[in-house]
Amino acid sequence: MARITLSHKLRRKLRNRDSGFHPQHDNYKWFLLANIMLGTFMAVLDSTIVNVGLPKIMASFGVGIDKIEWVVTAYMLSMAVMLPTSGWLADRFGYKRLYFMGVLLFTIGSLLCGMSNDENTLIISRIIQGLGAGTIQPLGMAIITREFPPKERGMALGFWAISAAASVSFGPLIGGYLVDNFTWQLIFDVNIPFGIAAMVFTILIQREYINRRAGSFDLIGFLSVVTFLPLMLYALSEGSAASNSAGWSATYILVCFAISILAFAIFVTQELTTDNPLIDLRLLGDYNFGMSNLVMLIFSMGMFGSTFLLPLYLQNSMGYTAVQAGSVFLPVGIIQGFMSPVAGRVSDKLSPKLPIIVGVIVLGISFALNSQLSYLTEHNFVMTSLYLRGFAMGIIFTPLSNLALLTVPRDKMAQASGISNTVRQLGGSMGVAIFATMLTTRINFHTQMFGTAIQSGSQEFKNVATHLTQFAQQHMGSNFATAAQQSKYMILSHVSKQAYIAGIDDDFLMAAIITFLGLFPVIIMRTKHKNSPVKA
Repeated sequence: MARITLSHKLRRKLRNRDSGFHPQHDNYKWFLLANIMLGTFMAVLDSTIVNVGLPKIMASFGVGIDKIEWVVTAYMLSMAVMLPTSGWLADRFGYKRLYFMGVLLFTIGSLLCGMSNDENTLIISRIIQGLGAGTIQPLGMAIITREFPPKERGMALGFWAISAAASVSFGPLIGGYLVDNFTWQLIFDVNIPFGIAAMVFTILIQREYINRRAGSFDLIGFLSVVTFLPLMLYALSEGSAASNSAGWSATYILVCFAISILAFAIFVTQELTTDNPLIDLRLLGDYNFGMSNLVMLIFSMGMFGSTFLLPLYLQNSMGYTAVQAGSVFLPVGIIQGFMSPVAGRVSDKLSPKLPIIVGVIVLGISFALNSQLSYLTEHNFVMTSLYLRGFAMGIIFTPLSNLALLTVPRDKMAQASGISNTVRQLGGSMGVAIFATMLTTRINFHTQMFGTAIQSGSQEFKNVATHLTQFAQQHMGSNFATAAQQSKYMILSHVSKQAYIAGIDDDFLMAAIITFLGLFPVIIMRTKHKNSPVKA
């Protein structure tokens, strides 16, 4: 009898060890957290490091904003497609195995990006990167929520957020240094050593866990979502592209919208009726989870879209070098990393709504400040808005993630984290596409308005042209005829610069409005205090 009992205990111990729910060592979960943080740092790094390199990439390939935005959008879009799929793949084949494959795929994608010699190859390589990153982030979040008990989960998610904050801080700075002193290709190659280290640590540290209850793969859901998302974003970005003379009424734009709407209808119908959905949309019926994802969608549209804009403004309008433009983001991640564990502790002890509401308000104010940018804007003004942004991001993300998963069943954690990450990336992709399209449209609008205001026959125009002609003769050594042409060029250049900045301001104002809209779902969310039932 003792032998049978001993054998039963041994089998249970081995089963628990393989599942990862009961690690043998008390510090196991913290070593695991460190490994997940490394992978997250690598994945988030590439969504921030590339922004400061966009002007150099544009110049290298000779393309405009409407084309170069896909270097950002393709990465985020492929992440959004892979995020829900990774949950099912992890349940079926194992979390450790799939996490390793995600890191491997991301590292290979980084290598291919560094070897790209045209924009189309770079965009394809970014898709490969995004597929890997779309595996790393949701599995990391699911592993942390599974390994840490509820009383420690807020703190663990806070430290996990530090890795993302470090990427926000050091990504643009590292990218700027590499672009200014070497080549833009190195902003992708820098990920390779991190990827190798993450793969080694995954093999040595992480235990395998397989969900034996994983159902069949939802092929219809997968095909419909990979049809809907790319076509919708492509139509949004091409509506005002320079290569599209017909604008939003172009036949191929209307066809893309029609197909994407049809695919979206098929996707929603399939996910709500099948027994094994790719994305369990029924989880959105959970009040807190649904409201949290609505806030995440709004937050991501403003956040990712605005992050795309600021490096363009600093380098193209203010004359910043890439490293100077990257350095302004350094305090953002530091402040975010400092505030994330604090916000996690507050959300564990008090109501998570409090830091979220404060964060949304502060974030909206930072965008509103950026809507006042001009070519005379001082560095301190730019930094003030970024200080506020880092503080806001630090106190929003951790409590929102904790609150979203508060009432989600444990066996649905992978699905829930996949939905949350998909919503965040979808919001970011939409934000970049919408803001890039809006920027092009508003620049054209302001150029026309400013051009109309300049009357070449007016006395004011003649006075300015005369003074600039004299300036060109005295300081550039030009003859009178050349100086006269140079004066007109300087006037037109100034008008173009003003129109560009005015378009940037319009985008930031839209980001502020979108962010403030996130207050309404936060206010009506419910919180669950410790040792108390759910309260409204």
